[in-house]
Amino acid sequence: MALQQLLRTSLLALGLVLAACGKSEQKPAGPPGGGMPAPEVGVVTVQLQDVGLVTELPGRLEASRVAQVRARAAGIVQERLFREGSDVKAGQALYRIDSAPYQAAAASAQATLARAQANLGQAKALAERYRPLVEANAISKQEYANAVASQKAAEAEVAAGEAAVRTAQITLNYASVTAPISGRIGRSLVTEGALVGQGEPTPLATIQVIHPLYVNITQSASEVLNLRRAMEQGRLKRSGDGTQVKVLLEDGSAYGQAGRLLFSDLQVDPTSGQVALRAEVPNPAGMLLPGMYVRVLIEQAKASNAILLPQQAVTRTQQGDSVLVVGADGKTAPRQIKVGGSQDGHWVVVDGLKSGEQVVVDGFQKLQMMPPGTPVKPVPWNNGKPAAAAAPAASAASAPRS
Repeated sequence: MALQQLLRTSLLALGLVLAACGKSEQKPAGPPGGGMPAPEVGVVTVQLQDVGLVTELPGRLEASRVAQVRARAAGIVQERLFREGSDVKAGQALYRIDSAPYQAAAASAQATLARAQANLGQAKALAERYRPLVEANAISKQEYANAVASQKAAEAEVAAGEAAVRTAQITLNYASVTAPISGRIGRSLVTEGALVGQGEPTPLATIQVIHPLYVNITQSASEVLNLRRAMEQGRLKRSGDGTQVKVLLEDGSAYGQAGRLLFSDLQVDPTSGQVALRAEVPNPAGMLLPGMYVRVLIEQAKASNAILLPQQAVTRTQQGDSVLVVGADGKTAPRQIKVGGSQDGHWVVVDGLKSGEQVVVDGFQKLQMMPPGTPVKPVPWNNGKPAAAAAPAASAASAPRS
């Protein structure tokens, strides 16, 4: 019995020793206390600056110069001398109208002038012969006065004849219809053989200058009033002269060349309550066409000490605009802000933030999974690409041993 008791005591002591050794070799499975690392969120640091307030307005393109080609001489169109849709130069011949009647009228006027010039020569010679005779009392003064009057009448007939010749030549030139301006000509409104110019000048074609183009823009009178009131109160500054504009096409793409604002109208359209603005846009390649509908981005004013925030950082609701700000303790808190406009995909914040504060831009889904008041780890947000998150400690702990 004593031997069995001794054996039982030895086995129990050996078991305790082996259990103690097994516990000493075990590694902890996770971080002490089982805590989770702080979630990373992308942030931007607030910087105050002068920011242009860009307004997007509707507009319609219009040719900078438009001229209608009309027939100023009556007759039959004999030939069209241009290709429809081509560029023409000022003075270039476009149509040829039957000029035979006008050539005959010009020849008749020239003959009438020649007859008047012959009569003038005869009357002038007679007056010169009578001058010494009247001084010698060889003829009466009345006869000399009649000769002088005949000379002056002949001079007037010559002047009238010269005017008639010029008129006939002008009318003859109208038979050749030329381009009044340089530009791009549209389709022809008449064909060869058409009778034109009867009663009133007949429209033949239209020439338009499409480089540059005008953009006719409309803006509500209330927006203009609010903008001017903000400038008077000093909250906004007027943009400099020659304000640049950007054109957005109907498909939403941006036109490659910037234009400039020419003027803002001084009156409001009583039927629409809109104020008219006009901009000028270069169009060297002819990609834009008159009549196209576009959207125009105009920087009408500048906000002093404003902030540019990515649009995804701002939550816009009926109650107002707000952002999440990371405090000194690493906790996030909502903040009400005031948005004054947009610029290149950013909101222009004019009130509610201070320089140096950090605003959350990325990582909102992580915050929704955490309880309120959870501290976060802010990392710089770089053009929509926040820094990569650290690997969880559990991954390293679960790696296989070599």
